[in-house]
Formats: sequence, C-alpha cells, structure tokens
Amino acid sequence: MSGKRISCTVLLSVVYSLQLAKAQTTTTTSFSVPTAATTSAVIVDPSLLSVSIEFFAFPEYTELSGTTACLSNIAALRDAPPAVRIGGTTQDRATYDPSLSSAVNYTVASPNDAPDSLTYGPSFFTLAGELAGDVTIGLNRQLNDIANTQEAAEEAVQRVKGLLAFELGNEPDLYAGSSPIVPSGESWSPTTDGESQKSWFTSISSSVGNVFQGAVYLSYPSWSTSGLIPLLGDAITFVKTFSGHSYPQSACGGASTDLESLMNHSGTVSYTSKYASEASAAHAQGKSYFLGETNSATCGGGGISPTFGAGLWVMDYVLQGALTGVDRLYFHQGTIGDCPYCFWGNSSVFAPYYGAIFVSEFLGTSSSTHLVMLDAGSSTIGAYASFPDSSSAPTRVLLYNSVYFAGSGTRSVTNISLSGIDSSLQAVSVKRLSAPNATSLAGSGVSIGGGTFDENCESVGTQTLESVSVNGGEVVVSVQDSEAVIVYLS
Repeated sequence: MSGKRISCTVLLSVVYSLQLAKAQTTTTTSFSVPTAATTSAVIVDPSLLSVSIEFFAFPEYTELSGTTACLSNIAALRDAPPAVRIGGTTQDRATYDPSLSSAVNYTVASPNDAPDSLTYGPSFFTLAGELAGDVTIGLNRQLNDIANTQEAAEEAVQRVKGLLAFELGNEPDLYAGSSPIVPSGESWSPTTDGESQKSWFTSISSSVGNVFQGAVYLSYPSWSTSGLIPLLGDAITFVKTFSGHSYPQSACGGASTDLESLMNHSGTVSYTSKYASEASAAHAQGKSYFLGETNSATCGGGGISPTFGAGLWVMDYVLQGALTGVDRLYFHQGTIGDCPYCFWGNSSVFAPYYGAIFVSEFLGTSSSTHLVMLDAGSSTIGAYASFPDSSSAPTRVLLYNSVYFAGSGTRSVTNISLSGIDSSLQAVSVKRLSAPNATSLAGSGVSIGGGTFDENCESVGTQTLESVSVNGGEVVVSVQDSEAVIVYLS
C-alpha cells in the first residue's frame, strides 16, 4: 500500500469550482501559503493520531479483521504505526490472574454490556505484544491491590515488546468516595490522588522501571497535569508521559449532543486551546503530553458520533491538538457493537475513520512533518499547510468548510484563494472528503475522492483527483459546506 495514497488515483481534469458556482451560493476567502515552515510551525509526532481500546474488549478487537487493516492504513499514510493505549473504565474493574489460560474472563447479561468485574491472564499481554506501535497499558489502582497490579506489570514488561508506559488507574478524578483506594477517613481530592500516584509509582518502579503515565484525568482544570507535577516531587523521575482525557460533549444520562457545534472550526480551536498549558507543563519536565483517551462525546457519543460531521471533526481536532502542543491523541474504541464513536466494528468501518484517514494523508510520511495553521481560527473555514521539514516547500494544504449542512436547502460553497503557490506549477491536484450532508453515515455516500472502505477496512474503488489551474502563483479551490479538501502542491 502506498504511503501517500490509500489506492491508486486517476487524475481528472475538471472545472469543479465553476460547476458549483452555477448551482449554489458562493462566498470567497483567501490565504497565503508560506514558502517554508514558519516559526509558529509545530513538529508533528508520527503517531499523532493514535487509538485507545477499552480494556475488557481488547482481546476481541484483536479478532476483528478490520483492526489490523484499519491500523495498517493509517500506518502506511504516516510511515509509522498508530500507538495503542489499552485501558478505560474496566481497567479499574480488572484483576490479574497469572493462572488464567484465556486473555480475559467475565460474564455479562448482554453482549453490549461492559463487565462489572473481570480477570485477565498472561495471554492478554501476549496479544498486546503483537501490536506494531507503542503500547500503553492501563492497570487497576482503584481496588487498591498494589501487589496484584505490580505482578501484572512485571508480566507485561516480559511480553509487550512495544511497551511505552503503564497507567495506574483510569480517571481517578471520578473515583467514588467509597473506592478502596480512598484512605479511610479522608476525602478524595487532587492532593490525595497525587500522594497515591507518587506512592504507587515509587513502589512499582523498582521492578518495572520508569514507565508510568501520570495524571489520566478527565476533569480539567480542577484535576490537571500541571497540578499533579508539584505533588509528585522527586517521583516525577518515574513518569514517562502525562495524559489527560477529553470529550467535547457528553451523551451520558440523556444529555443532548449537537453536531453543528462539534464540527465548527472556531469552536474546535477554542476547545483545544485549554490543553496548551497542560502540554507546556509536561514538556517543561521533559515529558510528552497525550490526550490518552478522547472522542466526540462521552458514553459512546449518542447520535452525533457515527456521522460524517464527526469525521470532519476528527480531522480538524487532530490538527488543533498538535498546534496546542498535544503530542498524541488516542481515539477511544469502546464496546464492540455498542460504540457510536468507534472507527470500526464487527463488520463495518464508520464515518469518523474517514476523517482519520484524510488527516493522516495530509500529514504525510515524513518523520519531521511541520504543521502550520493558515487561518486565524475565528471563522468556519480552517486552512493548514504541511511541510516535510523545517526548510522544504509545502507539500499539501488542507481546507475545511465547517458550515453545517443537514441535507436540505442550499448547500453553499466557499471559493478559497491560495496565493504563494510555486509559479512554475500550471495546476495542482485536489482530493475531497465528502458526503451528501453532515449527518451522512458510512455506506451512504461518505467517501475520499469517491473511494470507500469495506467491512474489513480494505479500500474500495478508485480515489480520484481533480486538476485545478494555477494562475500567477494563485489557485482557487471550491469547498462546499461540510466538506474538506487536500490540495497537493508537489
């Protein structure tokens, strides 16, 4: 599989912008593309877009044909495998059993349920060791059985070749006051948790090394990496990475979600900006900062998460995360068969995955990709340029029209003028991430250049490119509401 394209492409000579202008309302905007990466550019981690898999479901994910293919598609486009974090709510319900022959053992009333308790054995780590990229494993702290957690960690070190870090506890900011980890007679607070993390890191590091992921909080800013760091003291030596969890919206307890606000570009810029201080705090300590579990909305995401609009959000959110200093974003994959925000499942690839693929293609295969934001972040139009390194010319521009189109009425078009294009170019190629509307689902017209993915995450059809003329170092590209394009400059 090519690292630049998912499948072979056919260059089509079209006058797309003129066709759209005749049929639809148009507006115009313009951006200047720098000839080299500016001082505001960020260097993008090759595994910027990564994946989190719910702890109890991980062994079943390894049995899905789509898992290997979906991860491999991203790896081919970035020339690096996505990192995988194995964890979530059920890591704090899990007990390690060194004599268990199966990877996991649990009982549920319905296949769509997550277990209230489970055991897992050494073969769990054997499966994790077969993953291609960095692996972070979440272990139980809530049940306050440090001996059991340490035994599991010691086994993982032996079996997981790509081990990056251990998380000790998932979202401890949400632990109930009755949790076994809460000291008797004390309340659970950031300070109490900080003392607990420090103690556990210090104790377990003696047998597994300095391989812990600190914080793992959802409730920013009251619980934060920047708040935890001073509480750790010298124990920060044992920390390899820091992590926060992030969901822009919630579908828990009947809460309402809103696709229009989720996919809005300026809204995404504003939302991700809060993580800049967290990333800076981690980086000041020489540690990476991840959004170690993230997706569109908590509790699976409700009605908005499987849509094309959510796929556009994935694309924009990944780039904004990088620009704020987040090193990796791990998109959570939950209970198979009951996971609206998942990239793939039992026999389907879902619309959010198209956004993941599109942004991966935009970033390219360079290990030192530099990303520059071209817009001001205050409108519905997003514009980005990617550079293979600090001194080379840009290779791609991504344009995103985040205006919400629900499928009825007029679908407007924005004509985007890009100046600063190499004047020796007579034309550029353009590829579209498109669908009939923002609420479209995979299988209902969602495509990348007309190409799709089948139930096994294999590419189907030919991805087509449009040719758009360059005049005097300027090109005009038309982008419909709820659509994105990549402009190839070389």
